[in-house]
Amino acid sequence: MNASDAASAVRTPADAREAAGRLRTAVHGTIVGQDRVIDEVMIALACGGHALIEGVPGLAKTLLVSTLARSMSLGFSRIQFTPDLMPSDMTGTEVIEEDRASGTRRLRFVPGPIFANVILADEINRTPPKTQSALLEAMQERQVTVGGVNHRLPEPFFVLATQNPIEQEGTYPLPEAQLDRFMLQVKIGYPTAEDEAEIVRRTTGAPPPLPVPVLSESDVRSIQALVREVPVADHVVRYALRIVRATRAAQDPASAVGAPKSVVDYVAWGAGPRASQFLVLAAKARALLSGAPTVTPDDIRAVAVPVLRHRVQLNFNAQADGVGADRIVADLVASVPVEDVSSPGARELERLVKP
Repeated sequence: MNASDAASAVRTPADAREAAGRLRTAVHGTIVGQDRVIDEVMIALACGGHALIEGVPGLAKTLLVSTLARSMSLGFSRIQFTPDLMPSDMTGTEVIEEDRASGTRRLRFVPGPIFANVILADEINRTPPKTQSALLEAMQERQVTVGGVNHRLPEPFFVLATQNPIEQEGTYPLPEAQLDRFMLQVKIGYPTAEDEAEIVRRTTGAPPPLPVPVLSESDVRSIQALVREVPVADHVVRYALRIVRATRAAQDPASAVGAPKSVVDYVAWGAGPRASQFLVLAAKARALLSGAPTVTPDDIRAVAVPVLRHRVQLNFNAQADGVGADRIVADLVASVPVEDVSSPGARELERLVKP
């Protein structure tokens, strides 16, 4: 299927599921295994969110992002983040142009590589905070400011960033404010023995064909619109709220109903309101792409770890005991029940949820 074949817009939830299947198949033409990783990145794309992809070198993080981009009829740009990368190298700059006839000069803006639909921010933690802050504006405001002038970025706009978690020398850890802009943090693990054998066969034989676009820009926009229309019951929203609020046991014990002991012992700062928004939105996307008519608590549980793992700040005790954020979120999901819709607490949360 080429780009013209995929030009018709997705109109129904069934169309969205079929389009997601096409994209998944196209990606698997290049990427071996990693089903969970691909699904999580697709959820971020369906929501119009950004994803931070973390894994040790050699796990095809960059190849995954470039394959996804080439499988859609969207502009793609790769930015290699280095210690000497300046904001203007990413956002663009103004140059002086002279009219030879009149001799007048004017400034002309030359867009940088950030002006694309899909941005691969490769090794994002290797660039200094000054450049990271320029990316932060682009991610949050969907615009960049150069010379006091705002320049809108193309839509749809996704930042898919990669980082290596084990090599810390010469890196600049992302601040909490920038981490919070990423809808999901996706972790890539080592492949299974069978998948690794297939990787060896593919990479030591004839080069595979390049992926061709199977989704058009209008398809992507339609999927994003359909995600917003997926119905979600109040008790499911309340369940998401209870999970997020339970992360704040250290700051607000009264609101952290159902928080497990690991949260009390190991969490310094809990997740903010943006986590609740992204948790419900990601669950909507998962329901839509899987063909479900509405969001269920299972959808909330399935996306809780990638939504929350980078928003839960652990204390020194957690570091000393070797406890990670994934375990904390898993404990939360296991401990926080779907509340009885007739309970007083449910009625209070319903009052907060209702507009």
